[in-house]
Amino acid sequence: MKTYQLFALISMLFAGLTAVLAKAGLKNVNADTGLAVRTCFVFVFVWLNVFIFNQIKDFSNLTQKDILLLALSALTTSISWIFYYKAIKMGNVSEVALIDKASILITLLLSFIFLHEQFTWKIILGATLMLSGLLVLTWK
Repeated sequence: MKTYQLFALISMLFAGLTAVLAKAGLKNVNADTGLAVRTCFVFVFVWLNVFIFNQIKDFSNLTQKDILLLALSALTTSISWIFYYKAIKMGNVSEVALIDKASILITLLLSFIFLHEQFTWKIILGATLMLSGLLVLTWK
């Protein structure tokens, strides 16, 4: 297994835990308040990671374009999280999480167009299965 695949599996595990813990934590507050509290902790944990692993030196490598792209990523993340938290507050986290994870279809499309990543039969098959699952979930 490649290192990035291991990291992706760890990310998957914690992303799954995140949704369930967030839903439970929203019991007594609205989605925006819960998200604000969560984001404060994320901020602290990410900065601790930067300091603990001595990555502070990397800031000198940032270009204006890098900062702009990361800022736009932060904006899209914020919008995604705001609506995700509203959705899990109102609905079943199991259904919301499955729909949300179908964002991989958007990611795949954009990665082919803008990043010129490889388009393989495995990716096409996986995307088709994910789209099929999304259609099953949202079919009335």
